[in-house]
Amino acid sequence: MTVKILLAVGFGILFGLFIFPVNMATYMSTFISIGLCILLFFVGIDIGRQENIAKKVKELGLKVLLVPLMVALGSIMGSMLGGAILGMPINQAGAIGAGFGWYSLSAIELAKHSAQLGTLAFITNVCREIIAIIIIPIIAKYIGKLESIAPAGATAMDTTLPIISKATDGNVAVISFITGVSLSLLVPILVPFFMILQ
Repeated sequence: MTVKILLAVGFGILFGLFIFPVNMATYMSTFISIGLCILLFFVGIDIGRQENIAKKVKELGLKVLLVPLMVALGSIMGSMLGGAILGMPINQAGAIGAGFGWYSLSAIELAKHSAQLGTLAFITNVCREIIAIIIIPIIAKYIGKLESIAPAGATAMDTTLPIISKATDGNVAVISFITGVSLSLLVPILVPFFMILQ
């Protein structure tokens, strides 16, 4: 799976460099949205075919929220540790980590404070998504299916959901979706919260 993903990205880069018309670049976000919707449609079919999913989620109850909670704590604490090593203010490092991979929103929010911070948030969260795309199948195979949700962060409900679904099963895909939704709801709350801390 990882090799296929890397090959797809590599072919995409070559296609963009040598074949893709420049005037079509303005429609790129539309193409990506359509492609993502098609991917999520098939993920939805896969989830729908798992008859016991609703029952299992009901059995888990509020425990299903432990996954996004642990992912949020790990992301924020990890970014604070990284920020401390780099000599960054701890609240700014925490704000970047609280982006949870949602690079567009966190970058815009932090750009209100400084262009450098917004740029760092954008690069950090884009890198998180790229790394997640590469390592999710590896984590699912060698560490654990549930653990493969962690690197995805907020993208666990959309861009990386097809990869998680392919590398795990329908049950984990549902938890992944719930995790992504929960983390996405936390981003607009936690990023400004960390920035008001001094």
